[in-house]
Amino acid sequence: MAEVNNCLLPDELQYHVEFNVWLRDNGDGTFDMGMTDIAQTMAGSVIHCRAKAVGKTVKKGKSIATVESGKWVGPVKTPLTAEIMACNQDVESDATVLNKSPYKQGWIVRLKPSQMEEEQGDLVSGEDAQEGFRAYMSEKELGECVHCEGFDG
Repeated sequence: MAEVNNCLLPDELQYHVEFNVWLRDNGDGTFDMGMTDIAQTMAGSVIHCRAKAVGKTVKKGKSIATVESGKWVGPVKTPLTAEIMACNQDVESDATVLNKSPYKQGWIVRLKPSQMEEEQGDLVSGEDAQEGFRAYMSEKELGECVHCEGFDG
């Protein structure tokens, strides 16, 4: 697992740096998607997360969910045009899961991309993800990630 400024970036995931989200390939044509450790730190204590409805198709760059914290309300944007196949009910009922477990229990939606071949060019992993997030954090003048008690990635 890579780290950038104390922020975790699991090796097996793909990332969209600008949108600050990750994707996990489920091997069946679907991907789980969530906020990065960096995004959850920037948001602070998350108090609400509402995803779009299952069955809805969302275009690349559009919101798949709205997240609210003590210091921010905003969209979680999808890096792929996709149909929402499932929403994480655990996150909807207790949004602090996004702070405690952004990569394990904190997935927000399961997506089925419709234009993966054309749109995957903005996704990075490994060294490219580390370099991208290092530059992003420097540009935004962000410090280190802060993990809450009980954090398990």
